[in-house]
Amino acid sequence: MLPTKAYAAPAASVPLAPFDFERRDVGAHDVLIDIQFCGVCHSDLHQIRDEWGAGIFPMVPGHEIVGRVTQVGDHVKNFKVGDLAGVGCMVDSCRTCPSCQEGLEQYCEVGMVGTYGGTEKETGRPTYGGYSNQIVVDEKYTLKVSDKLDLARVAPLLCAGITTYSPLRQWKVGEGHRVGVMGLGGLGHMAVKLAAAMGAEVTVLSTSPGKEADAKALGAHKFVVTKDKEQLKSVNNYFDFIINTVSAPLDLASYLNLLRRDGTMILLGVPPEAPQVHAFNLIGKRRRIAGSLIGGIAETQEMLDFCAEHNIMSDIELIDIKDINEAYERMLKGDVKYRFVIDLATLK
Repeated sequence: MLPTKAYAAPAASVPLAPFDFERRDVGAHDVLIDIQFCGVCHSDLHQIRDEWGAGIFPMVPGHEIVGRVTQVGDHVKNFKVGDLAGVGCMVDSCRTCPSCQEGLEQYCEVGMVGTYGGTEKETGRPTYGGYSNQIVVDEKYTLKVSDKLDLARVAPLLCAGITTYSPLRQWKVGEGHRVGVMGLGGLGHMAVKLAAAMGAEVTVLSTSPGKEADAKALGAHKFVVTKDKEQLKSVNNYFDFIINTVSAPLDLASYLNLLRRDGTMILLGVPPEAPQVHAFNLIGKRRRIAGSLIGGIAETQEMLDFCAEHNIMSDIELIDIKDINEAYERMLKGDVKYRFVIDLATLK
């Protein structure tokens, strides 16, 4: 077993604190990664508060992991010591169901194994995430990371990047499409960058007028203040797609009216309460509401390669791990542009 240092939530809604545990030994198909950076996702906060239920404590969050390979198993083919590598939201799945066979492991019909908050298939031990100094992962669930980009800014691509890339690819978004992005946070700012790089016309839909300059700098072509009725009216029946990254309660009806006939709103955020939608908001224009969850391993690798080709990275604020609890409080207030990333060199 491999002694490992981390920060963990000892119980639900208890501040994170230093935590020592043991990783499994490196197996024949495993890689050992020395973690250099780990992004801080809003879902980390949901889970340490056990807002989604079934939390396993102590909990070591973190599923936006990048670092360098320090050991490989005897049968590992695609990684060698010294390679840069990444780990996203899952570390295993059943591998045999139709979804897994189609490269859609995130929809595993048995259930994917989360990078944290899950249980290892072979050992039954809890999985612990990237707020730690090292991680052992099967090479099939490990991603190659380019050395062309700032490694700290790559980390959030493993969740925020793939969460927004996957639906854009699924719906074949590109030139000639009009895309609205609701919310300019960790997910939203990546949706803007990726959709613009794919050739779409991108409009940020925000309640905050002060975010317009940032939106344009990120690549948005237009900006609409949704509290302004005239501005909102100007984009009625306008969008082919709306990428909804908002996790706060909101009235979907006013946004569905912004879709053209056959337009699609894709839900990525998870509000605390189920939204209410009247059928007339959909049937009058044959509009659709859809959802999307991260991406499979092959698609995540595709996303990382796309970002390396187009020089796309997350905008981040680098923090020491001792400041993680303060970062959570700031994240709740929207006080981050646009993703916190932990420098694991500060984990002593």
